[in-house]
Amino acid sequence: MATRFFEGKEHAALYQKYRPFASTEINSLILKYLEKKKGKPFSLAVDVGCGSGQSSRGLAPFFDVVVGVDVSEAQIEEAKKTCGLNNVSYRQGAAEKMDFKDASVDLVTAATAAHWFDVEKFLKEVDRILKPKGCLALHSYRFPFAMHYNGCSESLTQIVEEMYERLVPYKSERTQMVWNKYKEIFEAITFSDKERVDNILIKHQASISGIMGLIKSLSCYQMFLKKDPEAAKSLLEITEQRLLQAMGVSSNDTVVEITMNSFCLLASKPE
Repeated sequence: MATRFFEGKEHAALYQKYRPFASTEINSLILKYLEKKKGKPFSLAVDVGCGSGQSSRGLAPFFDVVVGVDVSEAQIEEAKKTCGLNNVSYRQGAAEKMDFKDASVDLVTAATAAHWFDVEKFLKEVDRILKPKGCLALHSYRFPFAMHYNGCSESLTQIVEEMYERLVPYKSERTQMVWNKYKEIFEAITFSDKERVDNILIKHQASISGIMGLIKSLSCYQMFLKKDPEAAKSLLEITEQRLLQAMGVSSNDTVVEITMNSFCLLASKPE
């Protein structure tokens, strides 16, 4: 069965505020693949497990219609608050049973979400709703990430890695799929025309406070917070202070560059 996290209103708000926006590099990869396999027009894209809608909005310039789907009512509410795009809409629903007609969708995508689905049921539903030659794109990034600031990048990255080690005991077993770069999901895809792209380096600018917010949005941190609130809050406070000290600055508004290592699975439905 699917695994459900990220459903509280506070957690959904963290997603909206701190999770990275859609990656230009990954969107470009997906769109080139879709054009090669199916060709234009790009009528309908369905973003499954859309959360607060960052990935859905990133697809808006390229499709007539984009629909974000998420099982969490709170996440859908957050997505609707900041949409502002006429061709993007959101609806609550499960990845394993979506309200779209047979063979009606050009692209099904899931950004940092597929590991929470019931993979077998989800892939059957993808097969049902995709048009012939329509495409599936599943991508995610892995923690921890690298940090870059003046001459202390190595120290900052080490601090983040040590912080993440404290969170490892609180990880869901489902996130192991991310560490395996969706190997299990790739093998489960029944379309013969499929490929994977690894080591996509995505760079973002973020403040130290923004990075702390991103960490707060992780499922493992939320589990730690639930089990031991004081220890979880202390971990973030200590990590923030260590980062600022290593950088030689006092403001958590100081901006650094982070590099996330991403991967993407691509598959095309037969004619």
